[in-house]
Amino acid sequence: MKTTHSIYTGAAQQMKKINDNSVELVVTSPPYPMIQMWDEILSKQNPCIANALNENQPDAAFELMHQELDKVWDEVTRVLVPGGIVCINVGDATRTFNGNFALYSNHSRIINYFTAHGYVNLPNIIWRKQTNAPNKFMGSGMLPAGAYVTLEHEWILIFRKGGKREFKSAIDKQKRRESSFFWEERNVWFSDLWDNIKGTKQKISAESRDRSAAYPLEVPYRLINMYSLQGDTVLDPFLGTGTTTIAAIMSNRNSIGYEIDDKFINIIADNIHSSSVDQINEVIVNRIAAHKEFVSQRTQNKEIKHFNEHLQMPVMTSQETDMRFVYLSAIRGNNHLITAEYADTIPVTTEIKIGNRKRIAPIPTGRQIALTL
Repeated sequence: MKTTHSIYTGAAQQMKKINDNSVELVVTSPPYPMIQMWDEILSKQNPCIANALNENQPDAAFELMHQELDKVWDEVTRVLVPGGIVCINVGDATRTFNGNFALYSNHSRIINYFTAHGYVNLPNIIWRKQTNAPNKFMGSGMLPAGAYVTLEHEWILIFRKGGKREFKSAIDKQKRRESSFFWEERNVWFSDLWDNIKGTKQKISAESRDRSAAYPLEVPYRLINMYSLQGDTVLDPFLGTGTTTIAAIMSNRNSIGYEIDDKFINIIADNIHSSSVDQINEVIVNRIAAHKEFVSQRTQNKEIKHFNEHLQMPVMTSQETDMRFVYLSAIRGNNHLITAEYADTIPVTTEIKIGNRKRIAPIPTGRQIALTL
């Protein structure tokens, strides 16, 4: 059992290496227009953006930036299957031009694009980031009329390409059932407010920039499990440090990533290498352990009627009875094409090999890793 993970360098405005209607899910976090750290990279796409910023024309710069993102969304539309899902993590921006402080609503502009191009906007998620200090304020502080609300959240926008994805064959229906998640996970994941996910480390060593702007691994991991099946292909057109690729490997999905900055390719490979196979498997172990604890508490008051033979444990609903996990046994490949191999049981030892680097390690016990679901 294998999945493949392709990593391409270049602008995502032209993802020619991806076939039409070949991707089931897009999970990404693009550059946020009007956030200053992204000015240079967006201006390289269109020099008119830099001119608008230099001439203090923020509305024009905002629209030009989004027109560059629109080109990527055009490609997303081409490669996405009918009924496929797009999940976009984006934050709004605040900025001062000509002495005027204003909000630039990135999430609204992106919603306008997708709804105008035939997508259904499903309920969105507000991700309230725990990294914001509680005593931050903007504007005139405690003086009325000139004080400004502090942005302490980002958006996860969710769109579907047309009608619901269809699962007609017996194989597809079974694969869907095997890709289900626990009842109690659904209650957390499908809430419109995510306030229990901490931000991730932003400092990196790269010539092009010193902050990664990466989202935490738990964000793409949840979204991939929520909106795709095992064996599906997940696309991230703004791959960055490779977080979406790692989440796809964890979830037994194939993936494709585009990264415009070729200096990030080694960073992506290092991140995959540092995410050791035993750690990845422990995410599944922790999910099962959490479910066992949930079942133990639940059965004190009420009998659970359904049972999953593969997991050998009770489950809350009939939709969970065919749920299956597979465990990572090895990661192989180079910086641009990675193969992940899986087994039905946890291997005694696990191997990770990217390029000339190789590590063999036993599965740890009694240790929690950063991703807890």
